Amino acid sequence: MKNFKNLFFTVCALVVTSVSFSQNNILNARIAGEIGDESIEDIYAKADGPIPYEYVNDRDVVFQKKVWEVLPLDQRQNLIYYFPLEETIDRKPLWNILKDAVMNKKITEVYYDDNFKFKLNPKDLESKFVRIDTADAGKEQFMFDGKIDKQYIYTTEIRPTDVKEYRAMGMWYLDRNAGELKYRLLGLAPVVIDLATKGTEFEQAVPLFWIFFPDARETLYNSYAFNEKNPAMKINFDYLFNARKFSGSIYKTDNVYGDRNISEYVQGNAMMQLLEAERVKESIRDLEDDLWNY
Repeated sequence: MKNFKNLFFTVCALVVTSVSFSQNNILNARIAGEIGDESIEDIYAKADGPIPYEYVNDRDVVFQKKVWEVLPLDQRQNLIYYFPLEETIDRKPLWNILKDAVMNKKITEVYYDDNFKFKLNPKDLESKFVRIDTADAGKEQFMFDGKIDKQYIYTTEIRPTDVKEYRAMGMWYLDRNAGELKYRLLGLAPVVIDLATKGTEFEQAVPLFWIFFPDARETLYNSYAFNEKNPAMKINFDYLFNARKFSGSIYKTDNVYGDRNISEYVQGNAMMQLLEAERVKESIRDLEDDLWNY
């Protein structure tokens, strides 16, 4: 009975700690400026950092397969990665979180493509985030006067509303020691409206860059999403991605043809492409079932 009481009070303490941690000091603030300040529980929680990935011995991997998935942000389950469109007291759009971390060098493993060979630095990315252009009236002024007034120079930048989807690349592998199928997220890419086509009738969405996901875990662990079921208990993006709390469809797997897309060998039929993606997903799931069937 005594042990049960101790357990009960321990659980209550954890719940109270979690709730106070999630309120961002709003209940303890004396002035409005203190809203959003980190509480002592917040500091302790962030000091722990994300749970480290376990070491995987290559000899214990019976099977592995890389898959690329697309996460459309117009699907209900993925709205948590799209909203809010503007920063609030305690939350930021995922796009802003990634962009700020990349520009502040908190995330340094940023690459041109999903092969992680051509690394990008903040200077390379500045032109991808903002485009400076001149209006037609400014071009005419330059022809006649040799100068351009500031009113004719405008900037176009990528905003959270320009992010149409995210792409994730990960590895499914069968661990013979654990006897189960596991997943490890390796890469993440925002797909945004290309600045060269933004505002035109021919807008095109392109993957802006690829982040090696393990390098972004610390940033995502310290960034929180909205918990629709219970706003008092916030969840971080590191947990959401690692727990696969998203709706995605496979658009590419590693194969002998140079990891070609499904759309390249199933052409002109979106339904058949979706069925092929489901076939690939089921073939991976069946591996774990086959492990226990002799």
